[in-house]
Amino acid sequence: MRIGIDVGGTFTDFVLLDDETGASRSHKCLTTPRDPAQAIVEGLAALAREVPGCIEGLEEVIHGTTLVINAIIERKGARTALVTTRGFRDVLELGREIRYAAYDAFAQMPEPLVPRERRLEVNERLRADGSVLEPLDEAQARRTVEALKALGTESVAVCLINSFENPAHELALKKMLAEELPGVPVSISYEVLPQIREYERTSTTVTNAYVKPLTESYLKRLRERLAGLGFRGRLFIMLSSGGVTSAETAADFPVRIIESGPTAAVIAGQCYSKLFHSPEMFCFDMGGTTAKSCLIQHGVAGVVPSFEVGRVQRFQKGSGLTIQVPVVDLMEIGAGGGSIARASRLGTLQVGPESAGAEPGPICYGRRGSEPTVTDADLLLGYLDADYFLGGTMKLDAAAARRGIEERIASPLGVSFVEALWGIHDLINETMAAAAKTHIAERGGNPQVVTVAAFGGAGPVHAYGLARKLGAPRLVVPPNAGVGSALGFFTAPRAFDLVRSHKVPFATADFARLEALFRDLEAEGERTLRKAGAEGPIGFTRSVEARFIGQGSETSLVLPPGDFGRLNAQELRRRFDETYARLYGRTYPESPVEFVNFCVRASLPVKLLSLPKISVRGKAADAVKGSRKAYCPIAKDFVPYTVYDRYKLPPGAEIAGPAIVEERESTVIAGSGAAARVDEYGFLWINL
Repeated sequence: MRIGIDVGGTFTDFVLLDDETGASRSHKCLTTPRDPAQAIVEGLAALAREVPGCIEGLEEVIHGTTLVINAIIERKGARTALVTTRGFRDVLELGREIRYAAYDAFAQMPEPLVPRERRLEVNERLRADGSVLEPLDEAQARRTVEALKALGTESVAVCLINSFENPAHELALKKMLAEELPGVPVSISYEVLPQIREYERTSTTVTNAYVKPLTESYLKRLRERLAGLGFRGRLFIMLSSGGVTSAETAADFPVRIIESGPTAAVIAGQCYSKLFHSPEMFCFDMGGTTAKSCLIQHGVAGVVPSFEVGRVQRFQKGSGLTIQVPVVDLMEIGAGGGSIARASRLGTLQVGPESAGAEPGPICYGRRGSEPTVTDADLLLGYLDADYFLGGTMKLDAAAARRGIEERIASPLGVSFVEALWGIHDLINETMAAAAKTHIAERGGNPQVVTVAAFGGAGPVHAYGLARKLGAPRLVVPPNAGVGSALGFFTAPRAFDLVRSHKVPFATADFARLEALFRDLEAEGERTLRKAGAEGPIGFTRSVEARFIGQGSETSLVLPPGDFGRLNAQELRRRFDETYARLYGRTYPESPVEFVNFCVRASLPVKLLSLPKISVRGKAADAVKGSRKAYCPIAKDFVPYTVYDRYKLPPGAEIAGPAIVEERESTVIAGSGAAARVDEYGFLWINL
């Protein structure tokens, strides 16, 4: 047996899977932000009461967490210092010297994680090819290390110019730091990110150092608590790139797990896209705090080399800290069920980006929340059942939610109570749809042909409205969609991605030497996976990032398997031109091209998720729980919606909208005119 645990901003989700039968059991509880491990222990204890002996029989715990990203956003990481080459002390503030809001004289930039007084320099210099221009001044370096002691340093980042070509000076500093500052974690850029671009490499290495002590402490504490419950298996962590790695590797490179939670739902969507031969699937995951999306094309979710975190302006590219590690191509397209609604200073309705989170949560949770949220509106629109939230384990207070929306939204805006409710629900759908259309178009997709796949506690409530606004022809809601991220952990491969920079023109490249570079990366990837307890054959996928000489960005090329030394420059140039023309409409045959980055993914074969067929018999009418009035935007009034128990719907059951389909962790809304069908695996397919 295996269990997936996803710690979100509002809820912590659990899915217990029996690999032999494919049977699963899910659970959901409120996150404990001050100590995320507490919610994990409470949820596991609840599952153990339902399935006695399950914890002792677990082979794996696979975990996704928001701990790292929250520590960065809230600035709760370690007291970190940076050691860099003389003259590069201010790289973190110089960045790329690009203003994200060119005409805003008051635009703020994110504060560096390391203030200037803790950014120290050493005398050394390497040339671009890695040769030594100025040797490391060891006496001066030791004085620098001594200064770190006086600064009360809790973690150190080391990033020297051009060290990706020659790590000798960084390794010498790492040894010196271990001698002089025993017990203080050290992150060197050659191990964290051996790539070109000084700002991105420094920012990523510093971020890794900033959250490393916190991550190590959390994972150690989590392992101890799991052991106290009787767990004797292995703990794995979801990577932002869509793979799974050991807790030990995650503790060494916490910068790689910043987006570990939202990634899992995309990996589940990728699995479903292949299973159901759906070439264009738009994965939509809306939880209590945020909503994320990803376009899956031909069964593959895109992976991008960098992203931003802790943006000063939430949706403004360039206003955050740049992290250059592989990450699934996610887009934050809106807010979650806990997004706060308010009357703006201009007298208009505003929803988000602030969230009520798990503490205090929406007003209807009855946990001293006072700000009206999307969940409050969904409840009063009739989409949620106050007595069946989380399967009836959590009662919702509709009266308190009504007072909050009347006092804070309807009255200040001068609109009716119903207009306020529908305005909140529809505005969040409109915001998400506008962002989703852009996301799909930028990746060469068409929103009018995609299948929308809904995940998260709030996703199935809003997916129908989102799909209508996109013009999508159909919507699919998997079983246990409310815990979709936790289920996605089981479809992710045990994998690790490695990148190394080495600039060389196609025309003069020594392909045999480059093959040796690839083999070094593969050996490092295999060591990482074996350290994590990997058994069996390990597969490798190679790619290169190349560009026209003088260009500022790269184009990725997947390489065929086999010896790189047997390829030739002409064949690779043909592949580059084909890819470039497909992406940008034309290419430049007369311009020379150079290699920049060499990339390897080391992975074990995926444990295929065996979807059990549902055994329910009967007809759709047997699943009817009753009827309740909910808001219909076509009628502009509350009309009767037929309410179904999802667990009683047999395969082949057909449902006509307007309908509400309830399960413990989420609720599916199918509006007027919708036609839904249940397949043999219990997936709900809704044609619009």
